[in-house]
Amino acid sequence: MSGQSHYPEIASRLFNTPLMLHEAKGDIIARAFGPRVLGMPDIDVRGGEQLGLVGDEMGQWGESGDRYYQPRRHGDIAVIEIEGSLINKGKWIGKSSGQTTYEGIISQVNSVIDDASVRGIILEVDSFGGEVTGAFDCAERLFELSQAKPTMAVLTDHACSAGYLLAAAARQIVIPQNGIAGSIGVISLHVDMSKWLAREGLAVTILKAGQHKADMNPYEALPEEVLERELTDLEAIRGEFAGTVARFRGDRLPKDAALATEAGVYRGQAAVDVGIADVVARPSQVLAAFEEEIGRTAG
Repeated sequence: MSGQSHYPEIASRLFNTPLMLHEAKGDIIARAFGPRVLGMPDIDVRGGEQLGLVGDEMGQWGESGDRYYQPRRHGDIAVIEIEGSLINKGKWIGKSSGQTTYEGIISQVNSVIDDASVRGIILEVDSFGGEVTGAFDCAERLFELSQAKPTMAVLTDHACSAGYLLAAAARQIVIPQNGIAGSIGVISLHVDMSKWLAREGLAVTILKAGQHKADMNPYEALPEEVLERELTDLEAIRGEFAGTVARFRGDRLPKDAALATEAGVYRGQAAVDVGIADVVARPSQVLAAFEEEIGRTAG
């Protein structure tokens, strides 16, 4: 791999772009997956594919696949899966590909929002987050669904960053005793390859038209003014994240309280205590309780 650029499309999604991703996953990307997609020297990257950002099963459901357009059904309750790494576009969803697309989630929402046979929706969430691009639009569509029909986000077991943004759009959030939720923040990764290039005896000349054209390139150290500008942008997105969650959850998690978490994550009852979740329960208990609640509402 040395000296070559691999997976440029994947690299563009991972680096120099805002991500709503739990910091532990960001660390995995930087240490394990980064060298592979950036074409740096071979290292042991076993486990990199677990990020769900590349794999042989991408697109396996196809544009007309039922799995892409239809959520699972349990009687009159639909289950929309929000699992793995969250990315903007693509004709695939689910654990088998390791990722869920916002496009796929919206398609499922569209299939049930006006379906009279669907009386309630469970969002089954198990995600550490993903791309900012597309996340807010998807969350708004889920919120529209919640305004139209009863919804409940059931964590099995994680809803972090973009995963939490989507869960927050439900009317209620159920978290397992040892589940974690939160990470209301934004992260971006930048790789400085300049020292490695120097050791290899390589010099990169960047020709650019426009002062800021190559600001985030990996071939030189990040200038202080560029760093400050990028941090300001990330903070603005964090503010939008917190404000959106506050609008979804109302008094349960106001914007100031969401910002005060400083992108921390909370486990089980602690998540309920700060307003990030609503109740602690085993996921296996939720379906029957939700069916009963919907029945009472209908009655």
